[in-house]
Amino acid sequence: MKDNVLKKAALVVAAALFMQMLDSTIVTTALPEIAEDLKVNQSSASLLVSVYMLFAAIFIPLSGWLAKKLPRKNLFLFAVVLFTFSSVAVGFYNSLAYILMMRALQGFAGALMVPVGKLIILENVEAKNLLSILSFLIWPALIAPAIAPLLGGYVISALSWQWIFYLNLPIGIGILIAGIFLIHDDNPAEDAPFDLLGFVLVAAAAGLVLIAAEVLSRGVETLVLGGSILLAGLVLAVFSWKHLKKAEEPLFSLDALKVKSFRIYQTGGSIFWMTIGALPYLLTLLLQVPFHWSPVEAGTYVIFIFLGNLGIKPFTTPIIRALGYKYALVLALGLASMSTFLMAAFNVDSAKPWIAFVAFVSGVGRSLALTSYNSLAFSELSKQEKNAANTLQSVVQMLSQAFGVGLAATLLSLFSQAFTVTLAYEVTLFVVGVLSLYPLFEVLTLDKNVGSKTL
Repeated sequence: MKDNVLKKAALVVAAALFMQMLDSTIVTTALPEIAEDLKVNQSSASLLVSVYMLFAAIFIPLSGWLAKKLPRKNLFLFAVVLFTFSSVAVGFYNSLAYILMMRALQGFAGALMVPVGKLIILENVEAKNLLSILSFLIWPALIAPAIAPLLGGYVISALSWQWIFYLNLPIGIGILIAGIFLIHDDNPAEDAPFDLLGFVLVAAAAGLVLIAAEVLSRGVETLVLGGSILLAGLVLAVFSWKHLKKAEEPLFSLDALKVKSFRIYQTGGSIFWMTIGALPYLLTLLLQVPFHWSPVEAGTYVIFIFLGNLGIKPFTTPIIRALGYKYALVLALGLASMSTFLMAAFNVDSAKPWIAFVAFVSGVGRSLALTSYNSLAFSELSKQEKNAANTLQSVVQMLSQAFGVGLAATLLSLFSQAFTVTLAYEVTLFVVGVLSLYPLFEVLTLDKNVGSKTL
């Protein structure tokens, strides 16, 4: 696929990722209104988020196998149609059970849509163009969370909560039309048997880890239950690992983990995803609870994280080309860790411009690290390894993001038993900062020329 054609295809996949990210973040804005309209409590309404993520995590492992058996372009377009339809259908009836069914269907569609779309790009891009092409796929993850709260608040106040789901109709139609004309992928169907045991083990492990994250996020009173579910999920993950290593025709291969540049994204990169997932949550609560800021004011300052994401993005590719992956990651992870420790030092007398600046720096580090990690992960893999690697990375990334908030909530609840409210937040942020040091130390073990053929 020619470079300009591939860039257009990458924009289509990026639009699909934007729709998915916008949908998954904007729905949290509407949870109070949904709960009131359906006459259910807030925890029941929050199942709209949990069910979506659960079904996405369960079915992502299936995407790689289906991408071997079916034409990938058709599979991607089918997932776009299903995601759009199920999203619009959420607003048809005011029934919690019905809405949860549609959200589950959305989760299944999302599990196919983005991984399959990304695979089309990965398997067609030349090494020298990998960094510039994959940079297109980072934008949606940065823009959607930034605009979702404001957009969601406006739509709900002007119309109703149903319209946050109807928004996906024009976006989905646009992606479908663009995908028909701009995506070109003629992958031959493979005779790949379905690894049912592998699917069950991986899906169950992913599902239990995600459920554990949800349970742990509810506080110290659910610590034992959440910990037990997490332990069960980790035990199943070990069984999944052993099965995938031994099976003649596994659901997806683990061979890509032998390549260090890919492996570090699954280890240190997972910890990084956990910490950056926790930071907006912790900073919002810190400003609202012990500092007594209004939700609007706190949200305004948290947006500086996302402004940092966007502000550095045009410069990420030149920085990576100039420094190389290793030192670009050292810079990015160093900024992210430093800003987390600085957040831990915030107090009620901290100057508001200083809080905004630290949040902005955190966003800069986050954006540069994500771009570097995503490109480096696939920089030294063969075309044959990319399908399985893409599946594995998609599962690990989703679980890491979800578990970050659960971990932060658990730590906050535990520390609140021993410290004042303000100190509990500060200690939690400090612990998150300590955790964020591991990815930095791991990156220092890389060769300075790692991934150089893509620069």
